[in-house]
Amino acid sequence: MPLAMTRRQWLLSTGTAAAGLTLRPFLRDGVVKGSSPTVSGDGVVRAKLDNNENPYGPSERARRAIVEALNEGCRYPGPQWKELEEMIAKKEGVSPDHVLLGSGSSEILRMAAMAYGPQGGELLTAYPTYEGLENAARTVGGYVHRVPLDKNMAHDLDEMDRRTTQAVRLVFVCNPNNPTGTIIPADRLRAFCREVSRRTVVFVDEAYYEYVEAPEYGSMIDLVREGHNVIVSRTFSKIHGLAGLRIGYAFARPDIVARLRQFRTTYSINVLGVRAALASYQDVEFQAFSRRKNAEGREALYRLLETLGYRYVPSHTNFVFFHLKHELQPFRELMQKQGILVARLFPPYTDWCRVSIGTPEEMRAFAEALRDFTLQQKAAARK
Repeated sequence: MPLAMTRRQWLLSTGTAAAGLTLRPFLRDGVVKGSSPTVSGDGVVRAKLDNNENPYGPSERARRAIVEALNEGCRYPGPQWKELEEMIAKKEGVSPDHVLLGSGSSEILRMAAMAYGPQGGELLTAYPTYEGLENAARTVGGYVHRVPLDKNMAHDLDEMDRRTTQAVRLVFVCNPNNPTGTIIPADRLRAFCREVSRRTVVFVDEAYYEYVEAPEYGSMIDLVREGHNVIVSRTFSKIHGLAGLRIGYAFARPDIVARLRQFRTTYSINVLGVRAALASYQDVEFQAFSRRKNAEGREALYRLLETLGYRYVPSHTNFVFFHLKHELQPFRELMQKQGILVARLFPPYTDWCRVSIGTPEEMRAFAEALRDFTLQQKAAARK
């Protein structure tokens, strides 16, 4: 190594070159084309459509940021956290003390459960919805009230309002909802949050915020700016394609942030993840690319389901919930044998299936398998 070259320069030159070899198969017109096949103990997974991941990420900029951050791997994170908090705060028009980072938004949900759920603390959620808060609350002795979705598989806000007694410490709203993909119009949710936050804290999970294009949708961060008892969470796991690097964030009043932060695991957020998040947060080109590819895949899936006669819920996310008309578990097992992974069961909808939007290759594999399954079921019905 030439003496004139610093250790950092050498690391970046060799690391970036190696990264280029890794990135080249995935790049097309400057953006990531798709992830490599996932290898499991049973062999290659042809289509991983079970966890609502972005198969096109991390972006090229995020990957290069990871390589460049390797030289920081010997240091504990801290300054990097502050840099990301400040960037997010500036973009959203709040002060940095309104921002909370976590190891994915899952850790932020766990913090909320530990802050408001111990010793029989009562929390309220829709059902079914993302289970992160409910599962964490149960581990600390919390009691969770479930309010069934309405006939359109959306949050029943009137019933949630009615059931939010003075004993309820926190109300959880997932918007868009997982697993159904439905949204609550901004004016409707804002009125709900204003009313209910007078009695308790309202936690609005906006994990799929960047995918929504409906004009009636909107974030609840304005209520945080106004000082209401509202927490808004987002994540780098979805449109940013950083699910494996575990970076999530939330907005809340500084006193609420301070209460939650005391339950964060020390150094739960790694340097490489933060550097990737900093790069991806500014990479609007990649976000637009991901949004476009997701919309294309979702429309293709709609056409497939309509052709085969399956009813589905119009989605505002990177997944679609459709009526399989058969119990899900045997279908999941059948798909898995063909190297295709679809989502877990979401009671009480035991004959519905949630499928993530993958690459075109993954969606073609799923389409072929679903067509075969449908033909088999029709043939069996005729016997």
